[in-house]
Amino acid sequence: MDKSWLQQQVLERLAADLLQVEQAVSVAHEAATHEENIAENKYDTLGLEAAYLATGQARRAEAIRQALVQWRLFRPQPYSTSQGIQLGALVCLLGADEKQQQIFLGPEGGNMKLLIGAETIQVISTQAPLGKALMGKGEGDEVTLELGQAKQQWEVLSVT
Repeated sequence: MDKSWLQQQVLERLAADLLQVEQAVSVAHEAATHEENIAENKYDTLGLEAAYLATGQARRAEAIRQALVQWRLFRPQPYSTSQGIQLGALVCLLGADEKQQQIFLGPEGGNMKLLIGAETIQVISTQAPLGKALMGKGEGDEVTLELGQAKQQWEVLSVT
């Protein structure tokens, strides 16, 4: 699997998300400033609620812009057995349930699933719990995650 192509897929998804969020910001801003939403009494909070929504959407848009910058600057490197799994690795894991899972480690803000034909590739950052657990591991290593009472284990089948 070509990591540059995966990177491009993430960038396209982030750009589409940004467009959608910017449209939501515009709608929320219009609702917040529309003359019909001017408060007539202290219980009339529609305009205020729309303003809060617009602010939240604007923050989400800025987070996506930041992610786009990081993903544009990102240059996935080939896997090095001496360093183990690092940012940019494409990892195939085998779970305790005998199911394989593809993980692509990328910069912050790109957490998503990509459907490539019949295959799903989970994009995560090195800040995600699984991303942290994978760092430095190599083929044949076991990775264990304890989330609350649940314990999950995988074997690293392959890394590129």
